[in-house]
Amino acid sequence: MTARTSVVTLTPLLGFPEVRQGDDLVEVVLKALQDNGVELVDGDILVVSSKIASKAKGLSAPLAEREAVVAAQTVRVVAERITPLGGTSIVETVAGPVMAAAGVDASNTADDSIVLVLPDDPDAVAAEIRVGVRTEWEARTGNHLRLGVVLSDTAGRPWRIGQTDFALGAAGIEVVDDLRGSTDADGRLLRVTERCVADEIAAAADLVKGKSAGVPVAHIRGLGQYVHDGEPTSDATTTGARDLVRTGPGDWFSLGQAEAVRAALGVMPGSAEAAAVGIQSMNAEAVADRASRALRVALLACPDASGQVDGDTIRLRAPDDFTLGVVATRAEVALHGEGLATTLTRTPSSMPIPTAAPAENGLTPHPRVFIVFQ
Repeated sequence: MTARTSVVTLTPLLGFPEVRQGDDLVEVVLKALQDNGVELVDGDILVVSSKIASKAKGLSAPLAEREAVVAAQTVRVVAERITPLGGTSIVETVAGPVMAAAGVDASNTADDSIVLVLPDDPDAVAAEIRVGVRTEWEARTGNHLRLGVVLSDTAGRPWRIGQTDFALGAAGIEVVDDLRGSTDADGRLLRVTERCVADEIAAAADLVKGKSAGVPVAHIRGLGQYVHDGEPTSDATTTGARDLVRTGPGDWFSLGQAEAVRAALGVMPGSAEAAAVGIQSMNAEAVADRASRALRVALLACPDASGQVDGDTIRLRAPDDFTLGVVATRAEVALHGEGLATTLTRTPSSMPIPTAAPAENGLTPHPRVFIVFQ
């Protein structure tokens, strides 16, 4: 288990100038350290907002092209919804993390006509800043310097309201404190605990940087045990922030709930088919609207079948029983993906549709849709 320090200090670098394309970020950071009276010592960490790195490197695009830029920065779509401001999506980004709108951002750009884009290799950007600051500082002072740099950005998190800063890129620090195999305070063996130190550092720094104060860099002292002099330790399983992203078998949530159901029915998120059948809204929708979307999904694989939605009832028609069974099954699955319970019945058109059963045990049931074979 890594030893703990008693005191950690976080210092915002105030008076930071507006960064523009072509600026030398290393020189700007060194000047800010000097202006704030901060003398770097061995084991210090700098947390730098990725936004100023994007500005310095000219990683921007016209606001009018935002949708195309998001698509270009997307590796795969995880979930998508319609919002009052238009469509939005949660995606795996070229930069690595899973984020809303691929991290393409229109806030704090200093130009209302552009959006900022994340660097393709945030770890390399963090390393570039680290090497530059460290080299200049050692040349000025003659003192050896272990320095860590975290390139931070902001994102929401599953199951939690609000946003927090996280490590988009990292250099010179152990990004994970792997406690597996050690014991807790009661002597119990820790089997799965891995502290994401890089994200904790980024989030802590944001407490003094903020989102509206124009403070893009913070200095942290007291976490030197996580700062390494060169390459990570030989037993480290993660070497940069990109290694923190869960992918492959370890990703239990590679798609949203609705997207996973639709993908199983051949409608991948972000595809032309998804747009054609319609995308869920983040706001409440009428049962008929949700049922209509499920019907369109069901009919995609059954072009000879047809159907119509009448309130809480879907009436299906097909040239034969086999096709009818296929489209009915697809409709039932798609409806469950919309959060709607189903009842299948082969009721003649002249007979009334059965009514929904009352709630049991005081619980509110999912709205029910009747799938009628005709």
